[in-house]
Amino acid sequence: MERFLDRDFTGAEFRECLLDRSRFVGVVMRGAEIDGLLADLTVNGVEVMPYVEAELDRRHPVRVLIRSDEVADLREAWRQLRESWDVTIERLRRSPGIEHESVGGEWSAIQTLRHLVFVHESWFLRCCLGRIAPFTPFGLTIDSVPDATTPGVDPDADPALEEVLAVRARQAGTLSAWLAECTPAELAGPAPVPGDDVWPPYARGRSVAECLRTVLNEEFEHHGFAVRDLARLG
Repeated sequence: MERFLDRDFTGAEFRECLLDRSRFVGVVMRGAEIDGLLADLTVNGVEVMPYVEAELDRRHPVRVLIRSDEVADLREAWRQLRESWDVTIERLRRSPGIEHESVGGEWSAIQTLRHLVFVHESWFLRCCLGRIAPFTPFGLTIDSVPDATTPGVDPDADPALEEVLAVRARQAGTLSAWLAECTPAELAGPAPVPGDDVWPPYARGRSVAECLRTVLNEEFEHHGFAVRDLARLG
């Protein structure tokens, strides 16, 4: 275990770090920001995550719908997510070029949209529908995704906003049509993940609902990031 004693980390940034079972003892932490997958977080003897999760649900009721096992709730969650993105897309269109602006080293809005194209093809087309096809060339992966598992992706792609939005619109139509006909039994069933080495191989053994929730959660979280950064860009 690495131990830091009497060190000054003012202004430091920890990105994509694993901090499980870390302890902060006698620290001074003012104006700090923590953003990530958090659970069992105790602050000054108080387990704070139930309060954080409750407040996030209050601010964003769509989170509750995404966690539901009811098909109607998932349909409504998808409708609300698409509606939120439509508002943000119009904001991007009113400020040409802003889609390429990055804040604090985060993805730009167009990079976020490209990543969601990849998410849809990974977790919906492959995992919920069992389809086998090359990925859209401009789909954007993350560093932990091996290149060998993403056939068709072009790391040098530089699409225009409307090109990305056209693909996003087609994907949204496919997901909406599927949700309109989806049954509870189909959602609860095992995900028909193809038996190849294409991303995401670890989805095998999950239910269709779990894979769908990955798509919906990614849509929710990344929309939040995009709205946050657009607000900072003014």
